[in-house]
Amino acid sequence: MTNLLHPHQALFGHDTPRATLPVVDHYCGVEARMRKSLALQAELGPVFDITLDAEDGAPVGGEAEHALLIAELATSAANRFGRVGARVHPFGHAAFEADVDTLVAKAGQRLAYLMIPKPESADDVDRAAAAIDAACERHGQPKLPLQVLIETHGALREVFRIAAHPRIESLSFGLMDFVSAHGGAIPKTAMELPGQFEHPLVVRAKLEIAAAAHAFGKTPSHCVVTEFRDHERLSAAARRAARDFGYTRMWSIHPDQIRPIVEAFAPGADEIEEAAELLLAAQAAQWAPISFRDRLHDRASYRYFWTVLERAERTGRALPDEARRAFFPVAIG
Repeated sequence: MTNLLHPHQALFGHDTPRATLPVVDHYCGVEARMRKSLALQAELGPVFDITLDAEDGAPVGGEAEHALLIAELATSAANRFGRVGARVHPFGHAAFEADVDTLVAKAGQRLAYLMIPKPESADDVDRAAAAIDAACERHGQPKLPLQVLIETHGALREVFRIAAHPRIESLSFGLMDFVSAHGGAIPKTAMELPGQFEHPLVVRAKLEIAAAAHAFGKTPSHCVVTEFRDHERLSAAARRAARDFGYTRMWSIHPDQIRPIVEAFAPGADEIEEAAELLLAAQAAQWAPISFRDRLHDRASYRYFWTVLERAERTGRALPDEARRAFFPVAIG
């Protein structure tokens, strides 16, 4: 019997696989909210990441203690899935090196990533990454995946260089700081809905970040929606971020936002069924071109439909049994 190749082998060859990150990046910095977020992740499974916030979460003068708290939570039993990261202070801030040293030394192996905020340039990202890598080496820890928050003029100007950095796995858009950096030239409505999808400078920034991330196989992460109690508008914004702007991940700033974002980024049941049937038929044909539902398909379209199944898996959607056995023998979580 002919061995059936998995899509990773048949469709991507020697290409470096893209990081398959959960579709939600949930930010929290207050201790009570951090603990509640960990409890919610234990309930829902690793369909969202938690970023424990050392930048905005730490009180002034209490940065060292806050970093220790983050390390304690990251290494606790509450971090069930290893999908907890941390945002450190910006490179150049007085607390940056201390944040990094504490988190790497005390929680390095349990952190999923470190988020680097507010770089002014690609050189800032280079220097921050080098400092983090040096701390990992100094403490005998493996190198941590790194993410970057694009929220300054300089970072947006050099976003393709930043995306090309081999240590970066994801780019996030920092809407609020980006708007504020324009000194009032962009109105506050551009930080709200629907303005953040309409103002030309904000739209340009979103598209540049998404394009740069995809160009280098990195994950683009969409900015916050502050209207956290309006689930209908939040869901519509998340769908637009995914379908019109090319984002495959999105920030959450309140636990009530997590489920609507996961639902918005998840493929529909009919999309999953079509992708599963097509890929099983393609696999049976050894990934040669086939006719499926009166359309011709080859490896180019197979790659697209494989991303549908990957999104279904990352968002905890039900997969047809045969497709799960063939493509995802180890269930999520």
